[in-house]
Amino acid sequence: MSNSSSVTEFLLLAFADTRELQLLHFVLFLGIYVAALLGNGLILTTVACDHRLNTTMYFLLFNLAVLDLGSISTTVPKAMANSLWDNRVISYEACAAQLFLFDFLVLAEYCLLTIMAYDRYVAICKPLHYGSLLGSRACGQMAAAAWGSGFLNAVLHTANTFSLPLCHGNAVEQFFCEIPQILKLSCSDAYLREVGALVFSIFLAFACFVFIVVSYVQIFRAVLRMPSEQGKNKAFSMCLPHLAMVSLFVSTAIFAYLKPPSISSPSLDLVVSLLYSVVPAAVNPLIYSMRNQELKHAVRKLFPYMLLKHP
Repeated sequence: MSNSSSVTEFLLLAFADTRELQLLHFVLFLGIYVAALLGNGLILTTVACDHRLNTTMYFLLFNLAVLDLGSISTTVPKAMANSLWDNRVISYEACAAQLFLFDFLVLAEYCLLTIMAYDRYVAICKPLHYGSLLGSRACGQMAAAAWGSGFLNAVLHTANTFSLPLCHGNAVEQFFCEIPQILKLSCSDAYLREVGALVFSIFLAFACFVFIVVSYVQIFRAVLRMPSEQGKNKAFSMCLPHLAMVSLFVSTAIFAYLKPPSISSPSLDLVVSLLYSVVPAAVNPLIYSMRNQELKHAVRKLFPYMLLKHP
């Protein structure tokens, strides 16, 4: 019986067997990664350079862009390199680092999405108390709590997962290292400790999801009572993109971690993991800026400034 001490590397899931398809996957991932870098980088630059965007909403959006850049950079570059060089190998240490960073950034992002739901709730349902409830100090503390929660959660799960003895080889049925796939390699009588920790994390995530749902129920009730159609449209444009991304993020992540083994397959796991690990980072900049007039105006002002500064 082999254990974790005898495993020095893992084999990640190959996207295709033929060289042509491997290069196609490389190009697709490169396009998605560049789009995520440009979109999130543009948001970071715009929010940092325009003092008029120095508000709670844009502070949270800035943090979201940082987390998106980190999460997609944790998984996609390695997948691109594997497809380009026809290599599935990832070292034991790199796998542990990838699992830690991804778990850290994804949970921190989920906590931040919960805070953003609270921000929208206060802005629409309690606008007169917005300054006192979501001032710069309170906002900074909540953002720090989101990052800290993600870090502590990642430490717990990484330590638990990689302390388990591995009895089922080293082939990971995923294009990056994640907890469910490593647990599949562990001994059946040794992984219950990590499953318990995972259930606790899922319970906390579900509590956050309930908070988000309740917040949006209150938001939509308040919006429907608005007499102005323009006010309704503005409120919906602020909330619907956020709700859409939260729904995609939560539904696919829950399915990935809680789906029955009977319906598990490498192709299904791959599609689901792409939906919660890659798509949000690439799509978030488009969704949050598409109907945000302030951000679009700031971006338009930023380009002439950069061209004049660097002729």
